[in-house]
Amino acid sequence: QVQLAESGGGMVQAGDSLRLSCAASGGTFSTYVMGWFRQAPGKEREFVAAISRTAVSNVYAESVEGRFTISRDNAKGTMYLQMNSLKPEDTAVYYCAVLKAGSLGSSRPAYDYWGQGTQVTVSS
Repeated sequence: QVQLAESGGGMVQAGDSLRLSCAASGGTFSTYVMGWFRQAPGKEREFVAAISRTAVSNVYAESVEGRFTISRDNAKGTMYLQMNSLKPEDTAVYYCAVLKAGSLGSSRPAYDYWGQGTQVTVSS
């Protein structure tokens, strides 16, 4: 069983930056593909970014490409999401997730474990 804990959310203004963290425990972090997802009120949970086991590769949703950067520290068992140039449409609860077996292109249902989420609110 893997436990995930997100942190770093908050309320910011458009154009500001935030850095989210996701601390994992109870598993072998370095063997997992890791992903960030988000869910805005009244909308489905959507993919944001994913990073490979060794951090060599990553993928982003088109809506965040060039503004968000995903990274990980396998020694610390932690993943990060640096969010720059935030927009009001980035407002959502952000979740980190573990993919035990799969690739960066795997869809949301394939992810095995999820955190509780952290709220990000961007005002205009």
